[in-house]
Amino acid sequence: MINLALMGAFIPTFLFVSVTPGMCMTLAMTLGMTQGVRRTLWMMWGEMLGVALVAILAVCGVATMMLQFPVVFQWFKIAGALFLAYIGWQMWWAKGKLALPQAGISRELMPRRTLFSQGFVTAVANPKGWAFHMALLPPFIDSQLAFWPQLLVLVCIILVLEFLSMLLYASGGKALGTFFQQQNKVQWLNRIAASLMFAVALWMLLE
Repeated sequence: MINLALMGAFIPTFLFVSVTPGMCMTLAMTLGMTQGVRRTLWMMWGEMLGVALVAILAVCGVATMMLQFPVVFQWFKIAGALFLAYIGWQMWWAKGKLALPQAGISRELMPRRTLFSQGFVTAVANPKGWAFHMALLPPFIDSQLAFWPQLLVLVCIILVLEFLSMLLYASGGKALGTFFQQQNKVQWLNRIAASLMFAVALWMLLE
């Protein structure tokens, strides 16, 4: 069903790539700061769905077709970046909203659908993700074995590593958010989170 030698080489390769800071990891850290780890899980589900979709379609050759129609993909990137920039703008001007609460102020949380769509859009609109999966996955598929079972195993490994990496970043963001809360610097937390969100949006446009 699978080539164990190839799988053994694939895991450390993708683990290194997955844990490297990128758009999705930055987003996980930002939401970990402002929403908490448990709430950030909704973004992670969306991101993992996007990653799985990109991996499967990239290997199946859809990425090649997308290269022939770059304008469509460019507009999708712009829409995703504007969406993230809008969330960042809300964070920048918030006073306790979309961030950790000050004493006596309840925290207003983002809707789960918004968190989910943030993760999905960030994953799908990342051109490096398409190029990476199209270049990396085929060499780890044994041509002597059935294609789909191997691809399914590879995608499952990718999702597990992505989830663990995002969980690590989100936990770090939560610790940072707790520090700012203890120091009574919630407004600073808002501005830092907003700046990171703007950075992800800009990153998406420039890729």
